Amino acid sequence: MKRDHMITNKENFSSSGSSSCSSKAKMWSCEADDGGVDELFAVLGYNVKSSDMAEVAQKIQQLEEVMGTVQQEGLSQLASETVHYNPSDISSWLESMITGLNPVPGFDSSDPFLESSTVDHSSCSVNSRAHTQMAVDLDFGSDLVAIPGKAVYPKTQPPPPPPNQHQPQTKKLKPSPYPGNSIAALPIEPLLARPSESSALPVLLVDSQENGVRLVHTLMACAEAVQQENFKVAEALVKNIGFLAVSQPGAMRKVATYFAEALARRIYRLYPSNQQDSAFTDLLQMHFYETCPYLKFAHFTANQAILEAFEGKNRVHVIDFSMKQGMQWPALLQALALRPGGPPSFRLTGIGPPSHDETDHLQEVGWRLAQLAETINVEFEYRGFVANSLADLDASMFDIREGETVAVNSIFEMHQLLARSGAVEKVLQVVRELKPEILTVVEQEANHNGNVFLDRFTESLHYYSTLFDSLESCGWVDEAVSVQDKVMSEVYLGRQICNVVACEGVDRVERHETLAQWRTRFNASGFRAAHLGSNAYKQASMLLALFAGGDGYRVDENNGCLMLGWHTRPLIATSAWKLG
Repeated sequence: MKRDHMITNKENFSSSGSSSCSSKAKMWSCEADDGGVDELFAVLGYNVKSSDMAEVAQKIQQLEEVMGTVQQEGLSQLASETVHYNPSDISSWLESMITGLNPVPGFDSSDPFLESSTVDHSSCSVNSRAHTQMAVDLDFGSDLVAIPGKAVYPKTQPPPPPPNQHQPQTKKLKPSPYPGNSIAALPIEPLLARPSESSALPVLLVDSQENGVRLVHTLMACAEAVQQENFKVAEALVKNIGFLAVSQPGAMRKVATYFAEALARRIYRLYPSNQQDSAFTDLLQMHFYETCPYLKFAHFTANQAILEAFEGKNRVHVIDFSMKQGMQWPALLQALALRPGGPPSFRLTGIGPPSHDETDHLQEVGWRLAQLAETINVEFEYRGFVANSLADLDASMFDIREGETVAVNSIFEMHQLLARSGAVEKVLQVVRELKPEILTVVEQEANHNGNVFLDRFTESLHYYSTLFDSLESCGWVDEAVSVQDKVMSEVYLGRQICNVVACEGVDRVERHETLAQWRTRFNASGFRAAHLGSNAYKQASMLLALFAGGDGYRVDENNGCLMLGWHTRPLIATSAWKLG
């Protein structure tokens, strides 16, 4: 279905026509098999007989309660001087841990990780206040039970120590030695506790880093089991991820939870049903725009390339493949209004998906831009096209007029075409027929389009761990990011994770590729790279200085293209192209 709308700041508006499946989560059952070792614990490096599973599970429950109290009250007296290095005999290790710690009465069973919440889509508004409390449905649906975090069980009081037994001095927990809270910062092997040479009594060290390493190993083991279609092992592993994630710092806990959600949906075949809700996606993207500099960087660098291409031109026409809420174009309109010699006449054609709520959002965006253009005295004309896919477009639809200079713009849109064979080539052929002065493209700098699931999972785990890590430091120098903006930005990225991991075929649209891969595609279609210039680089660096976490962001130049990354990891890339 296609519709087009035309708006000018001189004329009135006119328009012309142009399985779900559900499954109950199976409880982890223990089969009585006195002779075999449980395969799940074997994957994680433990030797546990299937016949001992019930006893081990009960001890884990007791230990979790004890350790939860320890984290609040400090390490209690130790009833044993034994130090354990590699507890492969998990049953006896758990027993000694439980008896070595004294639980405090009145354990608080509340845990925010387990709190469920929902989104009221009808109450979501572009003009929502930053301090408005907004709960978010983190599981993207109601047909999948929440992955458990910290389980709470009835207290089991350990036996009292002998009356004459020596009570060692109370010790505090050792803090984690590694910087940051990203999954990418974790070492390959866990750090094991070592006795202190200067202490008369060995001390048991509890470090969240070891749990973090085990969390990453469990995620990878679960993904490998999914690839091998060993869903029994994968199901048990994905349940364990929630328990391991709850002890981790913010970014690591969040990203692990989203990946566990995506793995669970793939295991139980509960695929997300609201991924194509364009209105909600646009709302999430607006919050993402306010939270961190990635979209601002994309808009700024693309606009700079378009502005330079329009230098000295009197009639210009921008075709935007990613119209969304039109956030990119007020800045360009204002820059053109200040151009020496006066602004050119400006045509804007916006492409967007059909709305699911019967509203004509393209019309609303056009009216807002027309009002702005009239205020700053820029001659403006707007037309909106509704299309399910960019591959449905045809060059004749755009009414290219003689004497006007054309620019085509695409922000985070091209990768979605890779879900259908030949779609990218078809769209680039349409662009060639439009004969633009410049084509600006911004895409994620990642390879999430491989055929091997485990490779795609590993790449996306590192990529989104870095993104979530950068969100923890986001904010303006003189103004903090609102909680609502940050939470909605995390949901925005979480939906992408869910699509990369849980979906396949045409439903998997988040098929990100690297700049090198896109360069090969554009060169094969008759385009050559255009250098973005030093001005774009300098001004982009100044933009990042406005963010509180600016020291972590990094702009790099790559053969005329600009990349924005967090520390050493590039995350998005802006490129400009001309006809060869």
